[in-house]
Order: sequence, then C-alpha cells, then structure tokens
Amino acid sequence: MRQDLAAQAQRLVSLRFPHALGAVLGGSAATGRATATSDLDLVVLVGEDTGTTYRETIRFEGRVAELFVHTPTALAELFAAGRADRRGVLQRVYAEGAVLVDAEGHATRARASAETELAAGPPPLGPGERESLRYGLTEALDDLADNTDPDERAAIATVLLRQAADLLFDHHRAWSGAGKWLPRRLLAASPTLGAALLSGHRTAVEDPAALLHAGGRVLARTGGTLREGFRREWPGSRQG
Repeated sequence: MRQDLAAQAQRLVSLRFPHALGAVLGGSAATGRATATSDLDLVVLVGEDTGTTYRETIRFEGRVAELFVHTPTALAELFAAGRADRRGVLQRVYAEGAVLVDAEGHATRARASAETELAAGPPPLGPGERESLRYGLTEALDDLADNTDPDERAAIATVLLRQAADLLFDHHRAWSGAGKWLPRRLLAASPTLGAALLSGHRTAVEDPAALLHAGGRVLARTGGTLREGFRREWPGSRQG
C-alpha cells in the first residue's frame, strides 16, 4: 500500500502543481501505517510568484488529500509557528516524509533545516508557563483523588493527562502532539512514565490510583506540587 499511496500522491502533484519546487508526502502514508481510509498529507513548495500559502482539503482518485502549500519565504514563518506551538508538524513532515519533487534541491534544503530543528527540540517553557502547568496539574490531581462521579472523573483525567504530558515534554525538551500524536509523542519522550500516564488515563474512571501516581511522578520531576504562593499576572494588567 505504501508504494501505491506514494504513486497516487505523485500523480496528484504532477496534475495540480506541475511547476512545484518541492513536494513531500508525510503522515501515515509515508511511514507505512496507512489504512484503507488514510489521507494523503502533502507539503508542496511553490514559487514566490504564486504569492499564496494555504491549506486545502480535496478528494483525489477517491482518497482525501490534505494539501499544505507554501512558498520558500513562508517556510521560515511556518517553521517558527511549529516551534511556538511545540509540535513542529511541518518540520516533521519535511524531515520524515517521502520526497516526491526536489527541483534544484529545495526539498533537500528544507529537510536539512527541519532535521536540525527537530534535533534541537522545542524552546523551553517560560517560568510562568511552567508554574501554571504545575499548579494546574496539582489541582487536577486533587480533584481526581476526591471525585467519585464517573463522567467528571473522565473529564478531569483528560485534563490531567494533557497537563502532565506538557510538563513532561518540556522536562525532556521533546516535541508535543495532539490527538493520536499525543500518545505517540509521549511514549517517544518518556517510554516508562509516558506509558504509565496513558495506562492510568484508560483506567481512571474505574480506579484513579494509577493516574494519580503517574501524575505525581511527573510533578516530582518538574518542581513538585504548587498551591500556595502561585501567582500569575495577565498581560496588560500592570498599571504604568
């Protein structure tokens, strides 16, 4: 299936973007994890004369395709956005995807830049961001320990998992993720503790003990519980 999807993606690029400077197939289609209904995730680098950077979803030969089209000038901005949200999605597509078009080495240069950024990791959280996460995780652990309502437990457990994951990502200077990529990134950042958080999250409605323990371990690694003394000022709140 992997070769078939690459060939399908190549046909799409040839038809829609015959003058592309670069094209990379990412996601499950490039890693061999695709299913019969998987999308084609395509990054397409076009010339500056188009003046357009956009994302578009289409259907091609019966398969959904997600197109991420950008110019060389926009690439730096998109990479910066990936660093800011700490997910580095575009960097990962360029670094790990299958190159379909590489006119004059454009895709090769983008891949080298992406690999460098991924190896460096995302920027560390600021002290205020880190303390907010520690405080939120402390509260979530307290709420989960005291709650017996199954629906509320499920909601609290999800918040707890996200906050613990974000602290753990920062602790390891590891890239974050959302949706299906959250557990994948979590296991990559910390196989043992990541697995403990995910397992605890699955069982939290019936028995929150495992998630409470795993969340407590994350706090122990990232500065400990934070309640009294926590202070956060909103931007623009100072008088001057």
